[in-house]
Amino acid sequence: MAAPLVIVPIFPLPDVTFFPHTLMPLHVFEARYRVLVIDALERDRRLAVMRLQPGYEATYAGKPPVHAVGGLGEIVSCERLAAGRYNILLRGECRVRLEQELPTDTLYRVVRARRLVDGEPAGDTGPTLARIRASCRELLGALSRPADLLDTALAEGQAAGVIADRVAAAVLPEADLRQRLLETLDVDARVASVADALEALVRELKGGRE
Repeated sequence: MAAPLVIVPIFPLPDVTFFPHTLMPLHVFEARYRVLVIDALERDRRLAVMRLQPGYEATYAGKPPVHAVGGLGEIVSCERLAAGRYNILLRGECRVRLEQELPTDTLYRVVRARRLVDGEPAGDTGPTLARIRASCRELLGALSRPADLLDTALAEGQAAGVIADRVAAAVLPEADLRQRLLETLDVDARVASVADALEALVRELKGGRE
């Protein structure tokens, strides 16, 4: 059965990747996106965050191209500041793939998108998740950060894809890699890619000594 289609506004951002099962704070200052927030709050409180393709105009003028896969989330808290700006907090629900941009009389953009859902892993992800947990411990130690900082992201009882998404959102800094992980629907491949990236990051932080 095909995944359901949704019609949602999009929030295009440079080098930002919004993963399911994560929280993203946004400071909304441009006029078109303030209206987006107002309209979303009056509807179902949902919007999609899409990463801008390279070469976008810094002014966001017109409709610069965005990546086809982004993150759909719900506004779970909203604060309107005295200057008219908004601070919002999004909770990620799922990946979406843009199917069609819709004509609209608003300054912000509205799309028809398809929800993307993780399948079950084909193999045993336990050993790969053990690599992720070990690398996170090493990473926190190398950065002199609290050892329990990633406990929520790494907690037992979560699906393997959820752990991979939460760790990628919390730790991996490289925007292109994060986008590739967002677009990787094969859970086994995504978990393995996160494990490889973490081990490479730990080696880099340790100066290649290990």
